[in-house]
Amino acid sequence: MRLTIVLLLFLSAAPPALPQEKYKDVTATAEERAADLVSRMTLEEKVSQMQNSAPAIPRLDIPAYDWWNEALHGVARAGLATVFPQAIGLAATWDKNLEHTIADTISTEARAKYNDAIAHGNHSRYYGLTFWSPNINIFRDPRWGRGQETYGEDPFLTAQMAIQFIKGMQGDDPHYYKTIATSKHYAVHSGPELLRHGFNVQVTEDELSNTYLYAFRQTVEQAHVDSFMCVYNAVDGVPGCANKFLLQQTLRDAWQFKGYVVSDCDAVDDIYTGHHYTKTLAEAAALAVKAGTDLDCGRSYNQLTTAVQKGLLTEDDINRSVIRLFTARFQLGMFDPPENVPFSKLGLDVVQSPEHQGTSLQAAREAIVLLKNDQNFLPLEKTPRRIAVIGPAADDPDAMLGNYNGIPSHIETPLTGIEKQFGSRAKVEFALGSSYVAGWSALVPQNVLTPEAQTAVHGLRAEYYANEDFTGSVALSRTEPRVFFSWETLDPAILKAVSPDRFAIRWTGYLHPKASGEYQLGAIRPECHSCGRVDAARLYIDGQLLTNDAKQAGEQMYSKTTAIQLVAGKTYQIRVEYTQHGGGGGLQLVWTPPASAALEEAINLVKSADVAIACVGLNSRLEGEESPLKIPGFAGGDRTDIRLPEPQRNLLDALFKTGKPVVVVLVNGSALAIPEAQENARAILETWYGGQEAGTALAETLAGKNNPSGRLPVTFFASVDQLPPFTDYSMKNRTYRFFSGKPIYPFGYGLSYSRFVYSNAKLEPGSENTRLHAKVQNKSSRDGDEVVEVYLTLHDGTNPELRAFDRFHLKAGESRNVEFTLDNSDLKGRIVSIGQPSVLKLQR
Repeated sequence: MRLTIVLLLFLSAAPPALPQEKYKDVTATAEERAADLVSRMTLEEKVSQMQNSAPAIPRLDIPAYDWWNEALHGVARAGLATVFPQAIGLAATWDKNLEHTIADTISTEARAKYNDAIAHGNHSRYYGLTFWSPNINIFRDPRWGRGQETYGEDPFLTAQMAIQFIKGMQGDDPHYYKTIATSKHYAVHSGPELLRHGFNVQVTEDELSNTYLYAFRQTVEQAHVDSFMCVYNAVDGVPGCANKFLLQQTLRDAWQFKGYVVSDCDAVDDIYTGHHYTKTLAEAAALAVKAGTDLDCGRSYNQLTTAVQKGLLTEDDINRSVIRLFTARFQLGMFDPPENVPFSKLGLDVVQSPEHQGTSLQAAREAIVLLKNDQNFLPLEKTPRRIAVIGPAADDPDAMLGNYNGIPSHIETPLTGIEKQFGSRAKVEFALGSSYVAGWSALVPQNVLTPEAQTAVHGLRAEYYANEDFTGSVALSRTEPRVFFSWETLDPAILKAVSPDRFAIRWTGYLHPKASGEYQLGAIRPECHSCGRVDAARLYIDGQLLTNDAKQAGEQMYSKTTAIQLVAGKTYQIRVEYTQHGGGGGLQLVWTPPASAALEEAINLVKSADVAIACVGLNSRLEGEESPLKIPGFAGGDRTDIRLPEPQRNLLDALFKTGKPVVVVLVNGSALAIPEAQENARAILETWYGGQEAGTALAETLAGKNNPSGRLPVTFFASVDQLPPFTDYSMKNRTYRFFSGKPIYPFGYGLSYSRFVYSNAKLEPGSENTRLHAKVQNKSSRDGDEVVEVYLTLHDGTNPELRAFDRFHLKAGESRNVEFTLDNSDLKGRIVSIGQPSVLKLQR
């Protein structure tokens, strides 16, 4: 009897059967599925999912996932991809439709890469679907090195371009996101780079709302972006990733944001170590979660289990964040049958497709801004007999790519583009002229390399081996124009010959220096993002080992050069050997010629030419994200001087003194002070970091096949003397909206080979909105694009604000009636201007 009673008690105390696995039910909502899945996790499992590198949980069929992926202007750091102009160049197109097409193209390639990665069990960083783009910070000061990643200095232009980018990335499927975009860096963030981990920003309520937060709000309310990234810096004394005013009261309560927030990398750690806002890292992690930071890029959230145990936050706080994260993964279709997800069949054949490359070329064309065209010197209607292409940016493939970039199958530099466009009818010759900055290296050009001692063919003989010791038969042998190798280009011939995991390359030939003196000669191995490859490079001159460089590739470009005396007219035997194992790899053969000799060569070349194309500017190793770089004019990725670096100023001065016509081509990611060029150049073209097709677009523009129509998304100031201190975030005397001085070129400026005339402008008031009508006519014999800009200004002409714009194509002689709708509340006490920036003014 006793035994029976005990048995009955035992049966009554048994736990109920596990509830149905709702998270596997594809008919349930993403939020319901996420909540059910999270309810089945332990605290430790939940915490593990709140870090960007989230491990698998096999018992719940959760695969590993890394939330860190990049797609600023093409899928980045994930092998071959179509590379578009840098974001600042895309802003210069003022083309919202094109921006949407570009983002849709990027997301297509992203899905293809993800599908292939999953099929091969690859769950590593950069192959996911959550992308940390776009960067919509206001480019308030041209000294900021990361301004190239933004859409410029105007909140309205930034918002409009960001909206289209996000819509293109996230797609319009009613059930699934194509990818997820991220509005970053939230908020009030634009340098200095060296101070960002502990810097505190204080601005007025008006500046915060109407300048620094405007675009972020629009991406929530108009684009429904699903992710935000919080900043390193503090705002009003509170670190961005622990700032309840920004993350809860503004983002979620006021704007009704429904997605998730990710920290900038190690920004949670900065709450403790940079800002000293808490006494422990556990407190910092707890504050971040309670404020609304759901995901940590880094390892700081390892402290969350301890934080819960200490009562610094509750498990419900953890649940809230993890549910948001898994809601996003369900919305991406990561747990659903592939046949349910409309993007699951995209394959790698779409990557770098002809259509995608064509879109990149169109973007490069539209991004070009014609800043000066003295007496219509351009286009070069009659092909010159001899064209001198000069400058450090003339044949620098890396400078076409900017930062946060992918690797395309090919890169057209200004030199290669001009050679293809004009080479059959003109003699095109190249001279470096100067380095970007004193002492910097450049690629050894093909015009001093030959595969044989006596030949008209330029380049070196390249031999590929399917091992690391150069044994056995050669897998591939061919002549290459120079040593500029990247496995990520996925060259079909190389793919067929050797494996990316283990190979060797030997380049052999002859070096013919054109000037005598001391050179720095060596190799660069480009950065390796989150890879474990080990590679080595050796350089021999006349059989003697000059450099021997072997180390594991890191996150930065690694360069090793050695001084060597070279004599003009002498021929040197050269051999470059590169070995690699672990995957991928790259190598560039570089040198630094004697500065005086490089300048003299350029001068002599220009003297014998009919026209000089001087390609000058910057590259993303000079301006970019936080770096240890400290050279004159630059500090930690930012600039301290907005002029061209001194060697390039000297180069331009020497070219102008030859008396030959000089076209200045700017390659850069931020505004440059170029008063000398404005005064002496026959024409000036701004090309930005123009992407893989930059050289083609430039050459077409020089030839008149492309009619330039870009507009500046930033003000080109005359010098830093016109600017407030870099650390001052007040908008007083900043950007075109509040600047009281005279710039070299204003925001919104850009010339054309066509002439556009505005007429019949009128305002049509309504109860809530006012309609602006105008007629635009192309009064020239050349087809072209026009960008119509609409501004509101105070009656005294100050404080202009862009409020509408459109870009369209007009054939020669064609006219179009344009219409814009303006909010009446914006028009009170304002004058409406239409044109560039004020061809016609109207008063309501």
